[in-house]
Amino acid sequence: MTRALLFLASGIAVLAASCGSNAAPSPQTLSFTHQTSGERAASPPTIGGCQVFPSDNPWNTDISHYPVDPNSSTYLAHMNAGTTFLHPDFGRNPHYGIPFVVVPPDQPFVPMKFFLYPRESDPGPYPFPSDAPVEGGPHATGDRHVLVIDQGDCHLYETYRSFYKGPGWRAGNGAVFDFGSNALRPDGWTSADAAGLPIFAGLVRYDEATAGQIDHAIRFTVHQTQEGYIHPATHWASQTTDPGYPPMGLRVRLKADFDISRYKGPAHAILAAMQHYGMFVADNGSDWYFTGAPDSRWNDNDLNTLKTVPASAFEVVQTGEIHH
Repeated sequence: MTRALLFLASGIAVLAASCGSNAAPSPQTLSFTHQTSGERAASPPTIGGCQVFPSDNPWNTDISHYPVDPNSSTYLAHMNAGTTFLHPDFGRNPHYGIPFVVVPPDQPFVPMKFFLYPRESDPGPYPFPSDAPVEGGPHATGDRHVLVIDQGDCHLYETYRSFYKGPGWRAGNGAVFDFGSNALRPDGWTSADAAGLPIFAGLVRYDEATAGQIDHAIRFTVHQTQEGYIHPATHWASQTTDPGYPPMGLRVRLKADFDISRYKGPAHAILAAMQHYGMFVADNGSDWYFTGAPDSRWNDNDLNTLKTVPASAFEVVQTGEIHH
């Protein structure tokens, strides 16, 4: 409930500021610095035959040698890092985590109606099947995200507060991301995630974790953010101007000296990704909950070993200026 209220408050503020025109702002792009010695070689993830964003996309950039933010300690204190541990917010239970579906090139496109942020939504139609998996299940009362990857155009379609109302869907808002582009949402615009980020790019997936290497950043939440964002995020979801709180898009990294050798299997792969690619603050929620896709093959006992990793083992890295 807290997240929804903050998200709504911020959305109203942005909407009021942009009511002068119905035209979508031009997409913006963001380039990260090139790989340096010691960083992991780029091997962007793929799904359904599509590469998930270019190699130099922020999600796929190894930040293991990025400088520590001078405000790291302050941010971590405001994220309760001294008393909190990592928490995988996914597993075998299909009601935990954020599901996705890959649809074939001939998937029919259906109409979409957006009822919360229509001006900040990419218009339909979307290639949503009537039985697309909904976060939390068909009767969920939470965020109800729906994530669809179209193999035909290698585009990602994501919605928030999603309900099937045949022949199409009704959702709070929707965003479309081209996997072949580094284009960001327009500044001030949300997406299906509060930060204006793509959700799928930050999910831990069973296949990549069990393969032993995850080559992208991970999505996580904190209880309170500030009224600001760092690219690739484009939207804030707060009315708090206290600079001690993290902005949306803040990136944290598991410290290199944290010994991950005692963690095995997928847990080891997840921690290695956190050392090389880190995690993005993507939404307001429970502190240090990171997101994956539910899968009946997950070993929850393995994932639960990650709950022994203290948030104090992380540091904030510098990736850009804060936009207000």
